[in-house]
Amino acid sequence: MDIHIITIGDELLIGQVVDTNSAWLAQNFNAMAIGAVKKIFTISDSEKSIMETVTNSFKEADLVIVTGGLGPTKDDITKKVLANFFKDKMIFNEELYLKINEIFKNWAHKNVKITKEQFYFPSKTKFLINKMGTAPGMWFEKDNKVLISLPGVPFEMKYIMENSGFEELMAKFKNAPIVHRTIKTVGIGEGKLSEKLTEFENNLPNDISLAYLPSIGEVRLRLTIKGDDEIEITKKIELAKDKLVLLLGDFVYGFENESLSEAIGKILIKQNKTIGCAESCTGGYLSHLITSIPGSSRYFEGAAITYSNFQKENMLGVPKAIITQNGAVSEATVIEMVKGVLNTLKTDIAISVSGIAGPDGGTPEKPVGTIWFAIGDKERIISMKIQLQKDRIKNIQYAGIYAQNLIRQFLLKNI
Repeated sequence: MDIHIITIGDELLIGQVVDTNSAWLAQNFNAMAIGAVKKIFTISDSEKSIMETVTNSFKEADLVIVTGGLGPTKDDITKKVLANFFKDKMIFNEELYLKINEIFKNWAHKNVKITKEQFYFPSKTKFLINKMGTAPGMWFEKDNKVLISLPGVPFEMKYIMENSGFEELMAKFKNAPIVHRTIKTVGIGEGKLSEKLTEFENNLPNDISLAYLPSIGEVRLRLTIKGDDEIEITKKIELAKDKLVLLLGDFVYGFENESLSEAIGKILIKQNKTIGCAESCTGGYLSHLITSIPGSSRYFEGAAITYSNFQKENMLGVPKAIITQNGAVSEATVIEMVKGVLNTLKTDIAISVSGIAGPDGGTPEKPVGTIWFAIGDKERIISMKIQLQKDRIKNIQYAGIYAQNLIRQFLLKNI
């Protein structure tokens, strides 16, 4: 089944609001094997744009999902356009009006107003109840095709789809099962991965596909198979997954939705070890990543955000002579920062980072993007340097991922 997604709103086109609805819908359609999203459109709040896009999509797709334009303001015209498209008339739905009034009778926000004008709908509408707002979802059928119109507010759209929309679609369109397996990798780029997996890809069965999904510092690998027998295709994709993991070895840190922060947390818990951080250029970002995981208090003791040279000396005891002779961004300094964390926080291991995030502040010897790391315990300390580019935010983000992978590799004794 082919699916088109149409998001409506001038606020989306000018970048005032980011369209998260399309991504969420596409992910769920893919995961639930309801169908394949072939096209996504973002259009303006105009009758012409809505009519043209809906008309073209309904010709090409089996399912069209429309979000936006269902509110009470004058620019919310989706209902009227859909009535015209389906050659239908607008009628007042008193039953829905009374039901929504009942739901919102004790609504805490006094500024929520429900008017009768909001409850005029195309007469052929099948409603998908929205208990999170005043605009219900609308289901239309024609020529064995379906169009669903949803509110643009993300939490309302999600409520409708999760509580009735997906279930109705699964009953309407019965598709062949589809199975995915996601392998999470770190420490190797997309190009190197592709080279490493060339033979593996060439020998994949025709019904299994491999997708590369890169992000900053990481690459997700997604295996997909579709077939009639879910048990058989699951066995088949598990075999492919096992071969891929064997090929990649320590570059694999987890599966499906597991994050790198979760992965290192599990290792720390298993080894019954604690960790602390000393951060300069990352300004607490590494600590944020580690503590984003519930239960991180079991292994994370704390951090010293020593952005200035004075605080490196004051909080961590880094000798002034070390910084004077080598600079704050140096191997010698990050090693002393690790020692300072171990002595101050009394953790089993410690990691430090100091660099020039940019966009300025670099020198010919230490250009923007130069970042030093050190990780260690009472027995050994390992240091390393990476060279990034001039994008400050990306440098900080990459450094956070790189540091977490250092923690993982140190704990596994791979470095």
